[in-house]
Amino acid sequence: MNTATGTGTDSDGDVDTDPTPANVVLITIDSLRADAIGAYDETRHTPVMDSLADRGTVFDRAFATGNWTPFSFPSMLASRPVFTDTSGIGITGSPALASALSDADISTAGFNAANGFLTSHWGYDDGFDEFEPFVASVGSSIYSRYLATHPTVEAWLQLAASPIRRIGSKLRGETDDRPFLDTSRMFDVEHAATSFIEETDDPFFLWVHYMDAHTPYVPAPRYIREVSSGILGTHRMLSAHTRTGLGLGVSERTLKDLRTLYQAAVRQIDASIGRLLETLSDSGVDDRTAVVLAGDHGEEFQEHGHLAHYPKLYDELIRVPLIVDVPGTPARRIDTQVGLDAIPPTIVDLFGVAPDTEWTGETLVPGVLDGTPPADDPVVSVTVRGEKVTSQPIPRSLADGDLLVSVRDRDWTYIENVDAGTRELYHRPSDPTQQDDQSVDPTAEGRRAIERLSPYVEGHVAVLRDRDEAAVDAEMDEELEARLEALGYR
Repeated sequence: MNTATGTGTDSDGDVDTDPTPANVVLITIDSLRADAIGAYDETRHTPVMDSLADRGTVFDRAFATGNWTPFSFPSMLASRPVFTDTSGIGITGSPALASALSDADISTAGFNAANGFLTSHWGYDDGFDEFEPFVASVGSSIYSRYLATHPTVEAWLQLAASPIRRIGSKLRGETDDRPFLDTSRMFDVEHAATSFIEETDDPFFLWVHYMDAHTPYVPAPRYIREVSSGILGTHRMLSAHTRTGLGLGVSERTLKDLRTLYQAAVRQIDASIGRLLETLSDSGVDDRTAVVLAGDHGEEFQEHGHLAHYPKLYDELIRVPLIVDVPGTPARRIDTQVGLDAIPPTIVDLFGVAPDTEWTGETLVPGVLDGTPPADDPVVSVTVRGEKVTSQPIPRSLADGDLLVSVRDRDWTYIENVDAGTRELYHRPSDPTQQDDQSVDPTAEGRRAIERLSPYVEGHVAVLRDRDEAAVDAEMDEELEARLEALGYR
């Protein structure tokens, strides 16, 4: 059993500076690109997450291993790339992080804000003493069930009612920080996490997953005001949602409005994280609880022609924030690249628990404790693309489309469509948004980059092709199917 106690005093009354925590809270945020928070872009307004960065370790070059939740989370909660254990998505049959901790007598809880790809159907409950995905927590009335499976309708209702609700809040002397409708299940997750912290003794592991930054972006009005220089009227918010929902053209103003709504949604998450941190403090465990924060993938705002997160492997979708705050350790930034498969070995290392021998990631704890950077190895990411970039559903096996693999080192991004036999090459220092493909007529330096990075693609593909041919997708219940369809995943 873990016996770490964190900072405190020893038997002689002296301060004990051992930074080993007793507890770990993992906060994951759906669709959170790195430049959405102030730690990576000083123009952003995310005070809570920035405070974590100011006192913790920020990994400047953290990359997701896929562009979608089901392509990224096998690495985040099982340190195994998607499709390496079975031919389908999920972590069934993979060595889960929570199982390793539960086996070490650490209390575990996981709360997911209704992302249907992070449920027991895909194996994500494995090892958790308490697990609630809130997929079915939609109320019993026909009205509430309809809204739960139609979040864009929820969004429109919330936006249309926001002026009336704001006036009512002012008349009652209340704040307007709570949405009219909890479309993202943020408060469900927050309440469950708070109860777990208050009722659980050391040591514990808590995972919370937020969905507010996922489309549709429906922040409370106060957060829109916090992140925008002007007043974004309700009619403009409704227009932005309507135009994108109907597939109409997106003007510069609409794109700006969508970015504002996205940043306001990120700020709404930021405030919720602040309340969780306050719970840790009120419960007297903040000085012995480490916090790990990460995005599972990013979000595109037409950098490469689309919105949301379609099957691409450019930085707006793959570069994510990763912050590790361990009480008693100095603040620092580390610029060697890391993949999100480092999360499970890092968390078990913080608990003093051995990592699973099948995990692919390496612990980041030496970098957090004494600044020793991790190996500067390239990071591999994958996606599967059907006949059209915007085709749905999300591929659930390698047979659902062409396999795309990207490899990143410090300067170069190499992307190969393995099945189509095409490739792309970008020099990020001179082309940070990856618009200038240098693969057709590469420079001598570019040719060396291709020669250096292409073997990583070949090696990763060899692993995937040698996977266990297990059943891809068992039958899902109606509520899970409905929630996935509500998020745009038919």
